[in-house]
Amino acid sequence: MPRGALPCVAFAHAARCMLKINDLARHHAPLAEALAARAQAVLASGWFVLGPEVAAFESAFARYCGVEHAIGVANGTDALELALRACRVGSGDEVVNVANAGMYTTTAILAVGATPVFVDVGDEDLSMDMSLLEGAITAATRAIVVTHLYGHLVDIDAALAIAAQRGIPLIEDCAQSHGARHRGQRAGSFGAVGCFSFYPTKNLGALGDGGALVTSDPVLAERVRALRQYGWSSKYAATVPHGRNSRLDELQASLLSVKLPHLDQWNERRVSIARRYSREIRHPALRVPAVDDARDVGHLYVLRSDARDALRAHLAVHDIAAEVHYPIPDHRQAILADHCAGLSLPVTERACTQVLTLPCFPEMTDAEVAGVVDCCNRWKVP
Repeated sequence: MPRGALPCVAFAHAARCMLKINDLARHHAPLAEALAARAQAVLASGWFVLGPEVAAFESAFARYCGVEHAIGVANGTDALELALRACRVGSGDEVVNVANAGMYTTTAILAVGATPVFVDVGDEDLSMDMSLLEGAITAATRAIVVTHLYGHLVDIDAALAIAAQRGIPLIEDCAQSHGARHRGQRAGSFGAVGCFSFYPTKNLGALGDGGALVTSDPVLAERVRALRQYGWSSKYAATVPHGRNSRLDELQASLLSVKLPHLDQWNERRVSIARRYSREIRHPALRVPAVDDARDVGHLYVLRSDARDALRAHLAVHDIAAEVHYPIPDHRQAILADHCAGLSLPVTERACTQVLTLPCFPEMTDAEVAGVVDCCNRWKVP
């Protein structure tokens, strides 16, 4: 085994294995019996869509987020799209967002027929640069979407102030920030509506796809509940335009209910790992992020290097996985080539060539964390 390579803890029969970015088998092993029991209970109930398990999880998740309503949907991208529709965003409207978050919000904006307006990010945390937000707002702006990227809350106070001053709804993309807090409030509870993904790799992940919207606005909640099921105000009575089929199913809701009580503990471990990385990785060619105990939940640990690809190859030799979140900024995607011709977002563009994600999940051992740190510090820049 090369010096710095990590022992395989997931498969005892293997001589070596790659340390994953997020090891879901290890993550679920302690909960296997509870998860299996809940799945069996759903099977025995004969009720699989929009039943008591969804209602129970929605209630628990709303309490967790500190809001009045949670509405389960099929996935996080649907959550963003339905949030925009609930805020009455549509064709000819503009929505302000960032371009370094994997195209997910932009996909939802395009799906409702609106136009994305991109704001560059700050160089420190790669979140929306609030000093540029005001200048991006026009008479056609109908919503602002802020993305709590990598599990770190944006400067939410500044975003809220600008949105309130202009009378524009603020939508939170919380797909990577389950449980993050500021002033005692959790992600999703600040704006008009918060959008969550329960994709399996999220801090709170299902065993398949899933998503939710959270809000304390009863009017928005009512619209979202209609929109997720054909625009129905009552069964078979379609009264809300642009309705669709986007429902969190009973099985995923029941499994999420098993996992939700563990979320804060998992987040604490993620943040502990992230803090150690930022404290102990001391390579002059690596730029590590600041980690804030409350505002961060350690969804992804992302450092930066001008020789990102060489570092990734070095880690792979030592059986450490590393990923790029995200390599192509939205305004450079082929489908937006005409719309964004000539647009320059220098911090976003530079960061997309530098970012690299290291393994960070609650079940990582201290020895594994130390091995990643050591491997990074021993890297020789080509």
